[in-house]
Amino acid sequence: MAVLLEDIVKAVELWLKLIKKPEPYVDPNLDPVLLIPGIAGSILNAVDENGKEERVWVRILGADHEFRTKLWSRFNPSTGRSESLDTKTRIQIPEDRYGLYAIDVLDPDMILARESVSYFHDMIVEMTSWGYLEGKTLFGFGYDFRQSNRFQETLDRLAEKLESVYTASGGKKINIISHSMGGLLVKCFMSLHSDIFEKYVKNWIAIAAPFKGAPGYITSTFLNGVSFVDGWQQNFFISKWSMHQLLIECPSVYELMACPDFKWENVPRLELWKENHDSNGNSSIMLESYSSVESISIFNEALSINRINYDGVDIHLPFNFEILKWANETLKVLDRAEVPPEVKFYNIYGTGLDTPHSVCYGSEDAPVTDLKQLPCCEAEYIGVDGDGTVPVESAKADGLNAEARVGVPGEHRGILSDPHLFRILKHWLKADHDPFYNPVNDYVILPTSFEIERHQEKGGLQVTSVKEEWEIITEEQVDQDNMASNTTKPLLGSIAVSHAGEEALATVVVHPQSEGRRHVELNAVSVSAGA
Repeated sequence: MAVLLEDIVKAVELWLKLIKKPEPYVDPNLDPVLLIPGIAGSILNAVDENGKEERVWVRILGADHEFRTKLWSRFNPSTGRSESLDTKTRIQIPEDRYGLYAIDVLDPDMILARESVSYFHDMIVEMTSWGYLEGKTLFGFGYDFRQSNRFQETLDRLAEKLESVYTASGGKKINIISHSMGGLLVKCFMSLHSDIFEKYVKNWIAIAAPFKGAPGYITSTFLNGVSFVDGWQQNFFISKWSMHQLLIECPSVYELMACPDFKWENVPRLELWKENHDSNGNSSIMLESYSSVESISIFNEALSINRINYDGVDIHLPFNFEILKWANETLKVLDRAEVPPEVKFYNIYGTGLDTPHSVCYGSEDAPVTDLKQLPCCEAEYIGVDGDGTVPVESAKADGLNAEARVGVPGEHRGILSDPHLFRILKHWLKADHDPFYNPVNDYVILPTSFEIERHQEKGGLQVTSVKEEWEIITEEQVDQDNMASNTTKPLLGSIAVSHAGEEALATVVVHPQSEGRRHVELNAVSVSAGA
């Protein structure tokens, strides 16, 4: 009986081993990564006097009420802080999962997943499959996005985070991956604390960063607010008006205005169809255009009667010139930033989408008659190339010594789930161990053969012949209409070059793509005299 019992125990142990969830793959050679989100990209909790925590961003049930009660704030110019109107609570960012919880799925209670409440989730899942381990080589940094990108409390927290990541990973330098406004936060930190940055950071990869602002997006935000969800879901989320009242008092938003000193190729404008009257009472309708600096007077007039009622108290919330003054100082901090010699900087920006750049209100048939009514008007956008939020021109203008700048077709938030982006990150982070991957064009060139011969001819001529072959591996599919004509015949090309007594002739054969691979052959001969 004892033998049979032992056999049963062994069988159960074997069964448990078989059904046990396999251990995740962990690559011990990877350097740590710190993910930093953009505006509205961190979970925010309100903590009361008794230590009770309640999530106020992002939430669905009671979202608008809790948002107004706990997050509405006023800017204090003496401290640079946007201070909550609710004096009985303080805003705190959860640190669960080594900071990743706060920037993963922004509303973990959602039963039906939506893109609008996810942030770095897909990237975290992808990087875990590469061998990254939470708390060892993968970390997150959430922050109170209402505050300035140079707010000292945030910068102090970031310094502490860098030190803790460095320690937890065994003294390895850190790869920072920032998204959107997170790029401005990192650049401010690098400008003000370059010694700490150089001590702990190995690489910084900025994704979709509005280095020179997000002109169209911010102009309409000042005048109309912004919605983070569309359609019927707005009824269960934060209203556009409630968000508007918060953002008017956020230094971070003013720091996203179009940079006035930047030499824009496409100059952002605010345009108004207005009805004007002369001294004789005659009216005329004209399209007036304002630069980013001139637009401030329009914001001031449009928001001059903007008010909220908080806990029975009427509060005036106009365009805040104290915040604008603070933001202009932030621009100077950003302009002084330099990448330390031992750090490598990479810039990825989104392309291919019509992106708001200039904004127009009114029309020739329905002109604007009162600037105070602009917050109730619908904006029309004049777009440029970008990711739908940040123009390419702004995202590329980092003003830094970059190892590479790469455009990836995609939407501002959606780019964080893009397979092309993942392949680039994997290569730059050296998580793919593939020296032949080309992140700019998103393909791999794999050498398969190389031969070279040299011999001397009579009369002193030297003849050199080279034969080389490659496989180009890409996930992109060949256009179906062209595929039929190319499947049976390879493409053949020739190149002839002559210079200073030397002639060279080469033929290139490109074979049809098959299963994501395209075979390329090069045959070249050069003849030189007097060698």
